[in-house]
Amino acid sequence: MTNQNQRDSDLDPYSSPRAFYGSELRLAREKSGLSQDRRGERVFCSSTYIGQFEAATRRPQPDVSRLLDGVFGTGEQFQRLCRLANKSKFAEYFARAAELEQEAATISEYAAMLVPGLLQTAAYAHALVSAAQPFEAEELVQGIVQGRLERQALLTGPTAPVFWVFLHEAALRVPVGGYAVMAEQLMHIVKVARSGRRIVVQVLPFEAGAAAFLDASTVLMTFQDSPPVTYTESAYAGQLIEDPATVARY
Repeated sequence: MTNQNQRDSDLDPYSSPRAFYGSELRLAREKSGLSQDRRGERVFCSSTYIGQFEAATRRPQPDVSRLLDGVFGTGEQFQRLCRLANKSKFAEYFARAAELEQEAATISEYAAMLVPGLLQTAAYAHALVSAAQPFEAEELVQGIVQGRLERQALLTGPTAPVFWVFLHEAALRVPVGGYAVMAEQLMHIVKVARSGRRIVVQVLPFEAGAAAFLDASTVLMTFQDSPPVTYTESAYAGQLIEDPATVARY
């Protein structure tokens, strides 16, 4: 725990709302005299999981923050800090999944009708967001598109995950944004697929018939030191699934 504590103490509490949450949590723990192990027991979580909040490597959770306020007698301090730390450029239902994406060792995604965000071109993403947000200002649309493109940096970073994507043929046939935009998108998929050995793209053809995830977009993420999770999404909504039995079925 020494190295972890050193990293926590080196954290600049004013670098981000999440870092401030982690700093306040560490100070409250030290003041109470509780170790990370004891603190984890009191809020029904592992010391490693809670320790990630102190190190600002994981987004604080509302239910854990409520329990921490009870343990430390801090009223609603950590619940308020949690709301501040959870502000994100992504939709609320996707924010935590976007964060876990950055930590994943492997990402396996099945896309039924649309090219996944991690493979989208700017023009393709703009066409999709414009269709989904027809009454929003262009500035908002551009912000969503930019956030989506920024996520793609994880595929080329030094700790890039293995990205294995399964595209239904339908996702390659729908001319999102018109034929010129779609042609650029298809060429981009080919380019990315050929760019490195950590990216695998497969296509499920129409002739395959029924498939388990034919009606949904599904992502399975695995991690080095944490249990796997599944994220499913439909229009305007998404769900992060952490129940081990359900994730195992996916």
